[in-house]
Amino acid sequence: MKILLRCGVIAMVWVCPIVVFGQGPDSPHVSKLDEIIITASRTAQKRTEAPIAISTVSARTIAETKANQLDQLLNKVSGVFMVDLGNEQHEMSIRQPMSTASVFLYLEDGIPIRTTGVYNHNALLEMNATAARQIEVIRGPASSLYGAEAIGGAVNVITVAPPAAPAGYVSVQRNNNGYTRADVQAGATFGKWGVIGSAYYANRTDGPIQYSDFHKTAATVRVDGRLSERLQWTTSLTYVNYYSDMYGSLDSAHFAQHNYQTPYSFTYRKVDALRVRSTLDYRWNDGAATEVTMAYRNNSVGQNPSYYISNSRTNPLLANGQINDNSFHSFLGLVQHRQDFRFLRSRLIAGVSADVSPSTYWAKYIAIQRDPKGNYGSYTASDSLLSNYATGITNIAGYADYEVNPFRGFRLVAALRYDYFHYSFRNYLPPSASTGSADTRNDFNRVTPKVGATYNYKGIGFYANYSQGYVPPQVTDLYNGVKVPYLRPQTFFNYEAGGWLALLRNKLYVDWSVYRMDGTNQIISVRQNDGSFVDANAGKTRHTGVEYGVTVRPSEEWTLRVSGTNADHWFIVQYENGQDYSGRQMAAAPHFIANAELTWRPAFLKGFRVGAECQRVGRYWMDDANTVRYGGFGIVNFRTGYAYRGWEVWVNALNAFNKYYAALASRSTYGYSYNLGDPAEVTVGLAWHFLK
Repeated sequence: MKILLRCGVIAMVWVCPIVVFGQGPDSPHVSKLDEIIITASRTAQKRTEAPIAISTVSARTIAETKANQLDQLLNKVSGVFMVDLGNEQHEMSIRQPMSTASVFLYLEDGIPIRTTGVYNHNALLEMNATAARQIEVIRGPASSLYGAEAIGGAVNVITVAPPAAPAGYVSVQRNNNGYTRADVQAGATFGKWGVIGSAYYANRTDGPIQYSDFHKTAATVRVDGRLSERLQWTTSLTYVNYYSDMYGSLDSAHFAQHNYQTPYSFTYRKVDALRVRSTLDYRWNDGAATEVTMAYRNNSVGQNPSYYISNSRTNPLLANGQINDNSFHSFLGLVQHRQDFRFLRSRLIAGVSADVSPSTYWAKYIAIQRDPKGNYGSYTASDSLLSNYATGITNIAGYADYEVNPFRGFRLVAALRYDYFHYSFRNYLPPSASTGSADTRNDFNRVTPKVGATYNYKGIGFYANYSQGYVPPQVTDLYNGVKVPYLRPQTFFNYEAGGWLALLRNKLYVDWSVYRMDGTNQIISVRQNDGSFVDANAGKTRHTGVEYGVTVRPSEEWTLRVSGTNADHWFIVQYENGQDYSGRQMAAAPHFIANAELTWRPAFLKGFRVGAECQRVGRYWMDDANTVRYGGFGIVNFRTGYAYRGWEVWVNALNAFNKYYAALASRSTYGYSYNLGDPAEVTVGLAWHFLK
């Protein structure tokens, strides 16, 4: 089904055979309004207390979906579409077009997994999904608490804590597209100490798309200690090692021919990511607690990127490209205090943080051989450095969130954050248009507010908020040129309202939100009087939409969920290569996205489940000039599983009807580009839950 919501009215028309969900409480007797969330205020609270659009992917949904990549979970959330670019690589769309822009924040237990200034749109491949207990998604700006990049949305992966008694599982799965995966998790509590380890290894070889092999190892160890009745210590370590062939996209001819061959045979992306976090939580009394967190991040992304390959203008058998590496390591400290007051049953949450993150980047020239058919066969690396620089990034911040409850069911919230950024750029090559600017330093300051209110009465509630989001210039924005322009942070102003409705003893749950977000000071290329182009804060955009979700549980056996969004994304002011796109719709911005699921858990066969899911992405412009549209796509997934006495078997059939489609389609001055979606994929898995 396709669900359209205009001005709060829901109309249903047929567009997909059937639906998807599992999102929500682990028991049909538990109201979604009683869900405990963490991300909205950096401390535990009920969903009804947060004046923000926030959704939770529950432990039950994670366990039953058996996702082999995070988009299969996040796309269940209203207003979210995570674009699958293959082998866990991705783009994101949350109140923004499908984009690589630095307007999304990814967190692990409330700590950003990357530092500001070196955003990577593939950052979620650095997560360990096996360690996830639940995932919380904020839609809209959250910069008042989390700082830069929390604009379109924030995704917080909350890791599983050690179990009270020894427990764990091992699982293996394999599909027809060359994908194999093994997961293991084990944990226990011994007196005052608990420990749990979660890991998986995934590998793909000889997939349906040529040159698409990859492998990934992800491991997390978490230790929780109760040092006293009031003091708790939590420490976790996550390590991810990732490698993938970068098979790139297809041109229009290959896409029309259903040709899964790629012209690339040596391009790759590899990632090494290490994160360590340690938190002391001291509870002074029932109304006061202090957390002190120290964290370390060490991250390296190496590439031989297909998108940097360019053909020789004089010899059709030659091309050139580059191999590069972008690395950083971070030292992060965060102190947060929560204090409850009797006055209007209010609460203050305040904190300060410091993040020091030295980063480096280098790129080397490579010469590439081509065959007469245009395929890139081999390359020769040289000692010629295209770029070689280091940037010291320092971020010091303070924030406060104050909540009051003037009367029962009503809550007012105001938050404010101050950020100071310092960039120190050191170029190890002579400055030029290709090597970057001369050595320089830049400072940025930003105050970010949020105000909101919620009201809940017997399962019917409303909220409204005003919030701001911002992102300072990325290192590449500032220094990839001879001249260093004075660039300010890009700023977004968000106005939204929404609500929820729980009726019939939680058999029906509806949530909705409407928003308008205006982007200003966006960095675009502006033509100068001499004909050159310089980046400047001259772009403006507007994003409006409505997000909605409906969950129906007519009985304990059946669950039906439909989630969707209708949105518009416009350029108010936009120039590109001298072309004026002001007043046009943004490319890669579907007006309609929906995901739905119907799940049956028969009472006569305990442990059995079967579900059908539909993902629909509507049509969108492939270019900012609005000349060509892509028609979008709809795919259907089926999932079934059976658990008995500690054993579990499952079968997932994704894209069950073998729909041929592009996960992302675009058009540029270089032609058409199509990122292929996976063909029909049947996965069979087996798990053993021990000591459960």
